[in-house]
Amino acid sequence: MESRQDITNQEELWTMKPRRNPEEDDYLDKDSGETSMLKRPVFSHMRQTTHFDGFDCPTELQHKQELFPLWRWPIKIAAVVSTLTFLYTLLREIIHPFVMSHQQYFYKIPILVINKVLPMVSITLLALVYLPGLIAAVVQLHNGTKYKKFPHWLDRWMLTRKQLGLLSFFFAMLHAIYSLSYPMRRSYRYRLLNWAYQQVQQNREDAWIEHDVWRMEIYVSLGIMALAILALLAVTSIPSVSDSLTWREFHYIQVNCI
Repeated sequence: MESRQDITNQEELWTMKPRRNPEEDDYLDKDSGETSMLKRPVFSHMRQTTHFDGFDCPTELQHKQELFPLWRWPIKIAAVVSTLTFLYTLLREIIHPFVMSHQQYFYKIPILVINKVLPMVSITLLALVYLPGLIAAVVQLHNGTKYKKFPHWLDRWMLTRKQLGLLSFFFAMLHAIYSLSYPMRRSYRYRLLNWAYQQVQQNREDAWIEHDVWRMEIYVSLGIMALAILALLAVTSIPSVSDSLTWREFHYIQVNCI
């Protein structure tokens, strides 16, 4: 049985942050350019070795730790935007035709309605990632200096940009998966048979429509490129990847790609 004093000592060890050696700071200050960039992974690795494993953390302290504190507001925002977009799409695509012309399109809810919600939520979250940067620039111009603190709401918003961007990529991935599942739906197969039967009834040998083909090809191509750019932004948000980039490289990828 561990005594209360031992538990207290473990909690103090757990909450302590590793301190850097002043000699290491002087050594980093003396170096410049590529030399300091080469030394940085070494010291970051030394700091990582001082972390405790989950088994070393006392049980009393594990219950005191917060669970994903930076993800709470982004998830709430994504849930609110998804709910409002889903209700609007449901009223427009399902409820309105049913009330006006008694057409039942409720089978569209699991795939078609959800797939229309996903890209709109993804674009909205992506806009929320880059909007606070513009607001912060306006605030700095208004204050006449960049050293004055931002308002609390703006500071909190800017700290959650990474989480909002990852959620935007998550919804974009879901949209791509849902779009690929279109030909597997039973309703699509029935509709395809109806189109073929109507073509036979009309004595048409070719149902090719040029502008529809070009529109769909361009739509799919732009969607693939947008997903690739979002994947690049998501990968550079990983700490191990972002630490290996210089500030100029990170800024170029995060800003110029969009």
